[in-house]
Amino acid sequence: MAGNIEIMSPVDVAWLSMEEPTNLMMVNAVIIFDRPLDIDRVRQVLEYRWLRYERFRQRVVRSSVPFFRPYWETDPNFNLDLHLQRIALPAPGDQQALQDLVSDLMSMPLDFSRPLWKFYIIENYGEGCAVMARLHHCLADGMALVSVLLSMTDFYADAPLVPPENTDELPSNGRVSSLTKELSGTIGLVRRTTDRALQGASAAVQDVDKALHFGGQGAELGLSATRLLARSADPPSRMKGKLGVLKRAAWSRPVPLGDIKLIKNNLGGTINDVLVSAVTGGIRRYLTNNGDDAEGLEIRAAVPVNLRSEADNGKLGNKFGIVFLTLPVGIEEPLMRLTEVRRRMTELKRSYEAPVTLGVLGMMGLGTDTFREMVVRILEPKATVVLTNVPGPPIPLYLAGEKIREMMFWVPQAGRLGVGISILSYAGNVYLGIATDAKLVPDPEKIITGFYEELDRMKIIANAVAAATP
Repeated sequence: MAGNIEIMSPVDVAWLSMEEPTNLMMVNAVIIFDRPLDIDRVRQVLEYRWLRYERFRQRVVRSSVPFFRPYWETDPNFNLDLHLQRIALPAPGDQQALQDLVSDLMSMPLDFSRPLWKFYIIENYGEGCAVMARLHHCLADGMALVSVLLSMTDFYADAPLVPPENTDELPSNGRVSSLTKELSGTIGLVRRTTDRALQGASAAVQDVDKALHFGGQGAELGLSATRLLARSADPPSRMKGKLGVLKRAAWSRPVPLGDIKLIKNNLGGTINDVLVSAVTGGIRRYLTNNGDDAEGLEIRAAVPVNLRSEADNGKLGNKFGIVFLTLPVGIEEPLMRLTEVRRRMTELKRSYEAPVTLGVLGMMGLGTDTFREMVVRILEPKATVVLTNVPGPPIPLYLAGEKIREMMFWVPQAGRLGVGISILSYAGNVYLGIATDAKLVPDPEKIITGFYEELDRMKIIANAVAAATP
């Protein structure tokens, strides 16, 4: 393909094809500052650091030729001003007002005649401001987009703005390289399966129709595919149902990472086990507070798993699979719930589901609309929520000369799910974000309240264990 045109990968096509008015395939992020941003400096950062990726100047074009995949084409009328918008936050300019605005923006589709991303500078948020970034999932997965966003930041306020080299890969040294090393030690969900599974997933990207035939791994992968397709549907609950257009977003206050480590060190498991257990308890509280019977209830979370090889690091595109984690919502006692979550997470780390689902996504991108709809209908009933954990930077960063106080993000609820739960670590704190369909869960902040309460319960037990330990 010549010049400025590039055929989309099958997996990227799959994420593009899942776009619906009631379920937008957008990655949404919010970054909060204590002081207003200089809009001219923000423009400079976007010009020099964001637009160094050619993909962000390209739009998606759907081919008129049957069975010909959509392709990326440089937008001949690209204008940065169309992708950077200033908004004044209505009074009283507090977190509730910001959450309401973010919810409204999250419900709006992007303009598909232009590159599929947009930044909003939200002013009048207290004494500072916020930035909301919206990017279509067909551009890249969460891990890649976090790396790109980090490439726009600095370690200190007056760092020089030097245009990096024009390339579609992140720098292999310097600021981003050191951040990447730091990130490897922070929290995250299962970021890869076994080495063999990762090799299989890489092969799936290169040759989707061989996704289930990776040499000696074929039997294991085939068995995983059979189990996935044969898995029963999740039980009905108020969190599942027909979606509407309006969405709701909420996020937590900063939760000190030290509190999570205290629980982990005294009760066992990993940081991620603790966080998933607290989220599960928050869901239980939400259901029971609404009069639902949660005893014995188990629901599945679709969990993205990073399947990038070393060669893929720093590149855009989608290179991840999905595993299905069964959340023991029916267990009320926090220590028992944590133990069960830990056991199930350990099992998932040996699972071949991630490369299987990556292969399925690739086949969706190569197939017809009818085939894609069939796959979605098969997988849709098997989960209730999407649960994502992306490790953020462990130290404070600066964007356009201002210190980032907090950050949060939400992934799309693929497969027509109505609840997306995201966990992000930043500068010694953990943040929980929840995005929901407004018809199904109009008050996601109540799940976050339950999350706080469950963490407090585990912290009390952890302190008691620590006090009793010689």
